Amino acid sequence: MISSDVLRGYNDTIILSLLLDEDSYGYQISKSIREATNEQYVMKETTLYSAINRLEKNGYITSYAGDISMGKPRTYFRITDDGRKYYQAKCAEWRLTKDMLSVFIREEM
Repeated sequence: MISSDVLRGYNDTIILSLLLDEDSYGYQISKSIREATNEQYVMKETTLYSAINRLEKNGYITSYAGDISMGKPRTYFRITDDGRKYYQAKCAEWRLTKDMLSVFIREEM
């Protein structure tokens, strides 16, 4: 398992990444994260919705009610243009972080 402390600063990036190609809802986002990481990272529900609320408050995503024909409507999330810009900035930040840390991470010991 990957420590949630290691990934905490990238939860927003992970969520935005999943919204780049299609809108999604909370449970599906959580499931996609688990599947993409082969269950190595399971984002807690409180962490997920805290990040979603923060992203929406900052204008990086918007929400809307889905189809109600199946009972209770799901709340779907869609990335905004500002969200795409923020995602790109976070990816650039990650590349810089990875390059800097590679100076200190020794593969052989």
